[in-house]
Amino acid sequence: MKRILLGISGGIAAYKSAELVRLLRKNDYEVRVVMTHAATQFITPLTLQALSGHAVHTQLLDASEENAMGHINLARWAELFLIAPASANCMAKLSLGIADNLLSTLYLAAECPVYIAPAMNQAMWSKPVTQENLNRLQQHKVHIIGPETGSQACGETGYGRMSEPSDIITQLGVLSAPQLLLNKKVLISAGPTHEALDPVRYITNRSSGKMGYALAQQAQLLGAKVTLVSGPTQLVTPKNIHTLKVKSAAEMYTAVMQQVVGQDIFISAAAVADYTPEKLQTEKIKKQDDNTRLSLCKTQDIVASVANLPNKPFTVGFAAETHNLERYALDKLQRKNLDMIAANWVGKVEGGFDSDRNALQVYWQNGKKTFAMTDKTQLANQLLTLIAERLNA
Repeated sequence: MKRILLGISGGIAAYKSAELVRLLRKNDYEVRVVMTHAATQFITPLTLQALSGHAVHTQLLDASEENAMGHINLARWAELFLIAPASANCMAKLSLGIADNLLSTLYLAAECPVYIAPAMNQAMWSKPVTQENLNRLQQHKVHIIGPETGSQACGETGYGRMSEPSDIITQLGVLSAPQLLLNKKVLISAGPTHEALDPVRYITNRSSGKMGYALAQQAQLLGAKVTLVSGPTQLVTPKNIHTLKVKSAAEMYTAVMQQVVGQDIFISAAAVADYTPEKLQTEKIKKQDDNTRLSLCKTQDIVASVANLPNKPFTVGFAAETHNLERYALDKLQRKNLDMIAANWVGKVEGGFDSDRNALQVYWQNGKKTFAMTDKTQLANQLLTLIAERLNA
């Protein structure tokens, strides 16, 4: 569990700190909170104490500390120091080394990596002196997260909005995660495919794309250069990841084969249709007889095609099974010439399709590993760590 010190300066964006603490704890961080006096006017220390599970620190000179050196103790405790929101005033103090409150003093005492998420009015952000302070902080190796553009509490629009807590969590991972896949090129397929019957109907499956998207985001955190080929999903397109949107199995096959050259790893997390209608009807099929028949033909096997290329990448397949999971997974591993296969139960079990959680049985030549039920983000990180190990082996 990583130890993170969260500093909160005064500004309306301080209300987002409650969600930030919640997400940090959910992502296995132990959180201690430091607030300026101005911050306590926007959100109470009691709220953040309840969410973090620890007393909130606001005083530079705290007689309750055993040696009255609370700022030194907190600075040495922290493995990461995040200031969110960082107001224009806070940034100015940090950049000039002014230590007149607990937060700014902790910045000077901290020896761990420091991250700030600026938040202020768009005019304040664009002011030359603020940009000078920003450049000075960057020269001091402070990592900057955001800000974003959009509507602000004052009613104006522009840069200065604090990044959303979920985006801050992602950026913390980008900046601090072990770079197990540094500069590796990773191609990932995700989601279902839609096989059109007519202009109205199509054949598909229950895949949400969540596992593939989690793999794409976690691979990026681990330093990889990621390309995502996605079937139709309701998910938000990942930031800063080259994403190609497709609908049918044929379109996914074409996109993957066009992108696979030069890739180090291919992860086939998509639930690609095995069959597609033999003929696409140009007009809507009308309901007539009590029974009807569809003529289907096999789609091209994407993961097998990649795995049998002359200079194939490290190829990982997925197998979603309702029974005989290990037997079917090992059969696919051998028959399709895969380097690894990740198999999971679907149907009347927890996790899998439509769920935020899953469990995996992973197989490779002469090896296997079990990943217990967990959220798909954590599971993606576990699987990618194993892939990195096998790739290096």
